Amino acid sequence: MNSRDPNAHRATPHSKRGATPITLGTTPPDKRDTTPPVALGATPPSKRGATPPVQGATSRAARSTPPAGNPRVTPAPPTPTIRDATSPTGRNVTSYHAPLAWIGDAVAEDVLIEVIDGRFASVTPGVARPPANAQRLPGLAMPGLANAHSHAFHRALRGQAEQGHGTFWTWRQQMYEVAAQLNPDSYFALARAVYAEMALAGVTCVGEFHYLHHDADGQRYGEPNAMGLALLAAAQEVGIRITLLDTLYLTSSVEGAPLEGPQRRFGDGDVDGWSARVADLRADVHAKIGAALHSVRAVPAEQIAAFASRVEGTPTHVHLSEQRAENEACRRVHGCSPTALLADRGLLGPWVTAVHATHLDDTDRGELGDSNTAVCFCPTTERDLADGLGPARPLFDAGSPLCLGSDSHAVIDLFEEARTLELHERLRTERRGNFAADELVDAATVRGHAALGWNDAGRIAVGSRADLVCVALDTPRTAGCSPDAIVFAAGAPDIRLVIADGQVIVRDGEHVTIGDVGDALRRAIWPVSTSRAPDAGARATRVIPALDNEVTTEEIEPGSGERRSGERGPRKRRPKSGGSAPGEPTRAVKP
Repeated sequence: MNSRDPNAHRATPHSKRGATPITLGTTPPDKRDTTPPVALGATPPSKRGATPPVQGATSRAARSTPPAGNPRVTPAPPTPTIRDATSPTGRNVTSYHAPLAWIGDAVAEDVLIEVIDGRFASVTPGVARPPANAQRLPGLAMPGLANAHSHAFHRALRGQAEQGHGTFWTWRQQMYEVAAQLNPDSYFALARAVYAEMALAGVTCVGEFHYLHHDADGQRYGEPNAMGLALLAAAQEVGIRITLLDTLYLTSSVEGAPLEGPQRRFGDGDVDGWSARVADLRADVHAKIGAALHSVRAVPAEQIAAFASRVEGTPTHVHLSEQRAENEACRRVHGCSPTALLADRGLLGPWVTAVHATHLDDTDRGELGDSNTAVCFCPTTERDLADGLGPARPLFDAGSPLCLGSDSHAVIDLFEEARTLELHERLRTERRGNFAADELVDAATVRGHAALGWNDAGRIAVGSRADLVCVALDTPRTAGCSPDAIVFAAGAPDIRLVIADGQVIVRDGEHVTIGDVGDALRRAIWPVSTSRAPDAGARATRVIPALDNEVTTEEIEPGSGERRSGERGPRKRRPKSGGSAPGEPTRAVKP
């Protein structure tokens, strides 16, 4: 906490559902030192770049030649049920054997992995004959992936906002239409389905850039953080970690125009109002409470400094220079670039992540790199919205750690984000080979976790959180691929097993608790789809775990033929010639 305001953002010490109170303004996370804490009396692992050779691992120079006897294309059997043993200390030990595993910046063979209390207790390459209780991991075992930038509700726009002409600004209007329809219950259902899709893609931690705070009239709910709590509950139910980046959003333009229409749902009046609301947010062990400044468009310059003084040390994200129009307006109003404005107001540093950073000059890149400010690229969204190509390698070389996010969720696939970081840089520079494969994997794993405040995740190393993502090496996409180049070939459909904090959440490509994720998405998206009438659907009531109360929302049951709440008599069938509703399976018509 900054000494000028020692108690401005301290959470009120009250209990709610057994959660631990969170205080913004703790020790700044060092994004450039992501070495996980050591547990169980092990020797601390060295920092990347000084990592000693690991038995059974191949160096970067040698990885282009597959090791002898490499089983990478052997079809893996269905993932077995995980069995536990007991350690001499009485704690349960879960043992895995990975024919191939990504250890540090190299691929190791025959790795015996032991997990105790959700953390890696031992990681031993070169174990050709594992113990009988060790469970064989399919394909290539990788660290858990981190999706560092998400707007969960944007997922409702996939396949509905891509056609036709327009710009980022016209797309934004469609996004506002979705935002206008959500409430805590429907937001929970949508986020739950979106986070489940992320889990299928190997994501074990998400950074949710959350600014949809209030009701449709811009008034606070009875529980002021109802929308944020719905997101926390959704991640918990799916089994992934979340950093809720609660966002300050006050104005609609750099000039300070007031919020209007659906934007009124985003605003807290001023930084004091935002601070007071966020102070009551509480997180369980699967979550952290972070902060975000939406952009220089959304927060007046004098409020940026006050915000920075209250969040120093807290994982803090900010949209930066995504659009040229934002840069031009900032220079017109403030006489400087958005990066320079943030630097002048104290909002750059190792706890800050700049999202997009697309349109920068050399001075901007120097400011970000010199301050160790991380940068989150969202390549699939940036290309979908025609944002432009950001200077990824120059930022990395200047000193900014890079991480990745799926942002608007036009695609949810961290492998696609990682390789597109390199492919976009090829388009920008007209040169291949800007990033090595291990640098791309770092961006999708350890750097993303660090940007979200989870410095003990993103590596298969002793003491780290036990996250594992197993990628099949025998699919049409990955067959014949060298394991150390998997980032250039694999996609979300190739993931067979996902373990988060020691718990299996995806087995054989299926989510173990959500079940049919596609159906969950269909049911969650249909009520808020911009292509349906707002009053269509059936009423349903459920309990959101985080809110501990019943709420009623609209949801559609395509093809169910059930009555709406309050309807009397049999529901009329749709005429056979009427066709199906958007998103509804086509039904055969009997002659």
